[in-house]
Amino acid sequence: MKTYFVYIVKCKDDSFYTGITNNVSRRLIEHNQGLDIDAYTYKRRPVTLVWFEMFTDPNQAIACEKKIKGWSRRKKQALIDQDWDKLVTYSKNYTQFGKGDGTSTGSV
Repeated sequence: MKTYFVYIVKCKDDSFYTGITNNVSRRLIEHNQGLDIDAYTYKRRPVTLVWFEMFTDPNQAIACEKKIKGWSRRKKQALIDQDWDKLVTYSKNYTQFGKGDGTSTGSV
């Protein structure tokens, strides 16, 4: 049975990159070798693996990757930290619950 991994790496500039692969070790080496000058991680090396999840269904892995790529940085950090309360809070509508920093995007 083939396995697929959705992963998050932390880049040298503290940004996150989310990807999908069938071999996490190989992919991490490729990111750090800088094989593609146009890749997001090329100028942000070295990168460090901070989270991954394994899937046997490639469609589920692709859906997970797309979902995480759409998340805010703080929501990704909550996932990495396994802080489920913050993950739930950051999943709520900003107009109802604000940005989480004491400000609100909704009107009163």
